[in-house]
Amino acid sequence: MSFISLHIQCDEEKREFLIAELSFLSFDAFEETESGLLASCEKDLWNAEEAKSILERYGVEYTVEEIEKVNWNEEWEKNYDPVIVGDQCIVRATFHEPKPEFPYQIIITPKMSFGTGHHATTYQVLKYQLGLDHRGKKVIDVGCGTGALAIMAHLRGATDISAVDIDDWCIKNSTENFELNHCPEIKLQLGGIEVIPETEKFDLMLANINKNVLLAQMQDYSKRLNSGAQLVLSGFYTEDISDLLAEAEKHQLTFVEQSERNRWAMLALRKR
Repeated sequence: MSFISLHIQCDEEKREFLIAELSFLSFDAFEETESGLLASCEKDLWNAEEAKSILERYGVEYTVEEIEKVNWNEEWEKNYDPVIVGDQCIVRATFHEPKPEFPYQIIITPKMSFGTGHHATTYQVLKYQLGLDHRGKKVIDVGCGTGALAIMAHLRGATDISAVDIDDWCIKNSTENFELNHCPEIKLQLGGIEVIPETEKFDLMLANINKNVLLAQMQDYSKRLNSGAQLVLSGFYTEDISDLLAEAEKHQLTFVEQSERNRWAMLALRKR
């Protein structure tokens, strides 16, 4: 079986969006490179015109290469490095050696699902969780990707955890990762926040998605939060914070804290 690989020249800001869009075109292996992104799919599933349309819309240069079947697990092992969050957490793959000096170890199968900890948005939420009391809390991870944030909630002592994602690939990956991290009791559903009844209330909600979705769903998030609960948002740039705060204020959500890493931002809010 042959594969098509796209060698894409792009900056870090565009990688996340290109991964999300190309994944809908049957691309199922992605690797960040020094110059941008390497994306691959089976040759039989390759649609040159659709791929060209997406890449031209983002204004990136790319080359197309046809290659014979590659052992992607072996390639991941060559290029996937553990992520250290603060001095307490390591996000690693199964092929990395355990690091018992870190009190929190999250094991992720590094497939295409967003949320391995390498991206600045996931990193910031994980770091914020390290300082947040989860004990006995009811938590939901909205747009869970790999499930890393839900796993951190489990490690930090949350007793009732839910996770949702609109991508069935992410659901499969999260299921596998929950098993690896000994937390299969996390309730996982395919879909967005709308699959959670408004009558179900949470003490902590984590939503690492993108600005437009966060703005559109802010009211839905607020409806599912207890008074005093926290909503932690990421997946947007620092210049988007004011828009998100303005929308949050309409729905009884007030500012708690913010952080920034490589222009990407995290925002913590509290339900009044």
